[in-house]
Amino acid sequence: MTGRLHKKVILVVGAGSVGQDISNGAACAVTFAREGAAVLCADRSLAAANESVRRIEEIGGVAEPFEADVRNAVQIRAMVEHALARHGRIDVLHHNVGIEEFGELVHVTEESWDRVHAINLKGPMLTAREVVPHMIRQGGGSIINISSIASRKWSPMQFLSYSTSKAALNHMTRVVARQYAQHQVRCNVIVPGLIDTPHAAALYEDAREAEVGRATRNARCPMGRQGSAWDVANAALFLASDESSYVTGLELVVDGGLSL
Repeated sequence: MTGRLHKKVILVVGAGSVGQDISNGAACAVTFAREGAAVLCADRSLAAANESVRRIEEIGGVAEPFEADVRNAVQIRAMVEHALARHGRIDVLHHNVGIEEFGELVHVTEESWDRVHAINLKGPMLTAREVVPHMIRQGGGSIINISSIASRKWSPMQFLSYSTSKAALNHMTRVVARQYAQHQVRCNVIVPGLIDTPHAAALYEDAREAEVGRATRNARCPMGRQGSAWDVANAALFLASDESSYVTGLELVVDGGLSL
């Protein structure tokens, strides 16, 4: 622990974890806490949020859970108000929520399209909309969104709505970054490649298929392996820290060379 985030208050949306495997959001929450931040672990599942809080408390960190659905503006407002009531400020908003649903153009349904965009794009908009005014009043802050290399290139996995929602998130990040730069509110987006997480494993029907899929994903990566949730967390740590105080509007690619 180096204390790079000493006394910072960080709201991690999508911070939940289940069992031994760790998600990107949970890894980021643990990393932030390890570096001295007080972390509000928000997730649609209170049990998952509590699991991440347990992980943080085991290493001597400070965290608490909060249950919220990113599609619900009332719940998002309550989450932000809770963080402010507890800590008086929010230094970093880390938004790490996203879903995929199968469907190329000729197969995607309107219901699926709307659901994916509501979670992947409307959610980050709602959270940023609530947090930015407070960051302006306190003199600045850092917003970190999580995208995907699927936002920048074709993917063999047919997730049209996922790819388009993440591409829109990239541009929303740039717009927010430019709009609020004068207030020292930074907004950046991490663009992970193939990351070996429970979320990735859940794309397959059973454990055997998941293992085959993991081997295929490893082989696609120029480094011969997928990244881990900790690779994403290390990138997020830089963007959350004062070391990136002059960095805004960045698409930080974490993909081991896959998009090259």
